[in-house]
Amino acid sequence: MAIKDTPKSILVVSGHWETSVPTVNIVQCNETIHDFHGSPKEMYQLKCPSPGAPELAKRVKELLLASGFDHVDEDRKRGLDHGAWIPLMLMYPEADIPVCQLSVMPEKDGTYHYNMGKALAPLKEEGVLINGSGSATHNLRALKQYAGDGSVAPWALAFDTWLKDALLEGRHEDVNRYEEKAPYAKTVHPSTEHIYPLHVALGAASEDAKAKLIHHSWSRGSLSYASYQFTAAS
Repeated sequence: MAIKDTPKSILVVSGHWETSVPTVNIVQCNETIHDFHGSPKEMYQLKCPSPGAPELAKRVKELLLASGFDHVDEDRKRGLDHGAWIPLMLMYPEADIPVCQLSVMPEKDGTYHYNMGKALAPLKEEGVLINGSGSATHNLRALKQYAGDGSVAPWALAFDTWLKDALLEGRHEDVNRYEEKAPYAKTVHPSTEHIYPLHVALGAASEDAKAKLIHHSWSRGSLSYASYQFTAAS
């Protein structure tokens, strides 16, 4: 679906929900999970009471199972972590669109998550917005080194530029194999959970999808907030 359309429901794949098998949350109303520490107290007062999307969750499970994923779990208590509710508050502050969340599996690879996305591609024609919420670069141990002086870590910039070029040029297989193809991949992503949401969104977009960089900024010298929109080629 086009980003200008109001979705019937939203599927969020967040880097802050890690499981061993694909898992969807099936709830009537999403609790706001404040899964962070040391933030200003105002952050803990924020609420995003988006309704749940149990029918979408069941559809996600159905599509994954039909595409050969052996097991898909259901979580009937979990709400939305901050990887889901923070972007949703900015995109849809009314919090009136049903939302389902899907986990990532850090022990799997990019291709596994890309294939998850391919399995979920029919959702686009069913009025579902698929939101991959992670981070283009994510090495928290490096934040103090570059925070405050206005510079960007050379290794973060090199990876971020490579990723942008790969996405805009439609090099999906390179993105799937980023650990061997991209510069400084292990430095930029010491763990994988924050890049895998991208693979799901990219797989759902289709191989001929057009990527567009819709936002770009840096935080603390090594966190890239590059955001991409994928639309089917006309």
